[in-house]
Amino acid sequence: TISTWDLLHTYSPDYKVIFVGDATMAPYEITHPGGSIEHWNEESGATWFQRLTDHFEKVVWLNPLPEEYWQPRGSLGITRQLVNDQMYPLTIEGLEAAMRELSR
Repeated sequence: TISTWDLLHTYSPDYKVIFVGDATMAPYEITHPGGSIEHWNEESGATWFQRLTDHFEKVVWLNPLPEEYWQPRGSLGITRQLVNDQMYPLTIEGLEAAMRELSR
């Protein structure tokens, strides 16, 4: 594994970042220090997302859930906002749109 700090200090801003996941969790897991259910995190997940999106020029999120289940509220809405609305469905069309965004 590589720490997020190492990722930020090893790779230049022109690297492309692709997250894959359904982004469904309790909102506090993103917004609060100590919110992680796996370990104690001193800073919120949102803080780390901000560091990543500030550092890397291109970040997208591929979501395997059908778009009709994407709620604007809750963790999915928060995550979508954190990646600057660059969330795409994990479909052929979604992959094409995400790759177009990354190649701009």
